[in-house]
Amino acid sequence: MNGRLLAVARETALRSWRKTLRRPVPLSFSFVQPLFWMLIFGFLFHRFTLGPAYAGYSYLDFLLPGVCAMTVLFGASQAGITLVRDLQTGFLQRMVRASAHPRWILAGTLGAEIVRLGAQACIVALLGVALGARPAVDPTALLPAAAALALFALGYASLSCWIALKTKAQESMATFVHVVNMPLLFTSTALVPSRQMPPWLEWIARWNPLTIVADSLRDALLLGQMPPALHLVPLLIGSVLLFMLAAGAMKHAARE
Repeated sequence: MNGRLLAVARETALRSWRKTLRRPVPLSFSFVQPLFWMLIFGFLFHRFTLGPAYAGYSYLDFLLPGVCAMTVLFGASQAGITLVRDLQTGFLQRMVRASAHPRWILAGTLGAEIVRLGAQACIVALLGVALGARPAVDPTALLPAAAALALFALGYASLSCWIALKTKAQESMATFVHVVNMPLLFTSTALVPSRQMPPWLEWIARWNPLTIVADSLRDALLLGQMPPALHLVPLLIGSVLLFMLAAGAMKHAARE
């Protein structure tokens, strides 16, 4: 039985990867936005004072981990769009009924998304280095930082899938992407250190999950130090809860 369930997840993930590779233009354009942010903001704010914690670093150095986190944020928010198309064609309903295991179908879909987004974040990091960023990578700190990135991608992609399965409309996904992503980005430390924020915004940033991801990547890629392991706990709890919520919505959608 376990082998069959893993086969369901594997085939679902392979289908997602094949669809991505067959559409190289959208994949290529997914690098345009982070490249634009690093080119424009990285050099526009090169005189921005980062504070004593980042003394000796340029704003581009500081921005690079934040842009990697932003890449995952925007990519994960669009995970549900494919499900909307599959729902409208009836393919998702047939797939769930054939396997009778919606959680494993969702696991395969989200697993493919996490791998894709992780690869995109790595490419964005290399682009940042090519533009002049100077990371000081700590290999031992990369594991918890990558775990934070993966857990955030899982949770946020699960939220996107839940919205897609509940609304069954691409318009709702566009609203989600535009209404939620930007506030989440600008109330985090992806672009600005928390100590440079007004007190009220610093308080909000402290509870923003994107802050955990951006700071973890910054610790591993820039400061050369281990991210706090306890920061993974809220990401783990949130991602599990959102995954279960999306899996329940998928099971319900297949019955309709």
